[in-house]
Amino acid sequence: MQRVGVYPGTFDPVHNGHIDIIQRAARLVDRLIIAVAINEDKGPLFSLDERTEMLLNETGRLGGKGMAKIEILPFKNLVTQFAHENGATVIFRGLRGVADFDYEFQMAGMNARLNETVETLFLMAEANHQALASKLIREIARLGGEVAGFTTPDVAAKLKQKFKR
Repeated sequence: MQRVGVYPGTFDPVHNGHIDIIQRAARLVDRLIIAVAINEDKGPLFSLDERTEMLLNETGRLGGKGMAKIEILPFKNLVTQFAHENGATVIFRGLRGVADFDYEFQMAGMNARLNETVETLFLMAEANHQALASKLIREIARLGGEVAGFTTPDVAAKLKQKFKR
């Protein structure tokens, strides 16, 4: 039986913390679906197509023995429904610190009530990625700061292009 996991997020933009979680989650399942949220309420900087393309480029560099097959799919419904529709039994969530845990703990409890066949697995961000947040990276880029240490060169270039003055 194939083990399928889902790693949901907005990924606006994808950063080194996301890549770290993707790499580690990909060692735990046979198929890992990166579920890109269609959430217009958040007013994403990058379109769904742009976020999907960035993830395809970044995850295309991953792989090897013992790594899951990685897919990138958009989703608009509840993550538990998405997981069920795609045969996933685990939802991966990254944690940066205590503040994340409180929110994620509540979310995991609600998800368990919505679909008891899907487990939530928390992966703690590596220490050097714990301060990373897409919102902060966008703000730094918007104000002309250097984001190369927070994301990949390709994503950093896309951010610079978005905020070109």
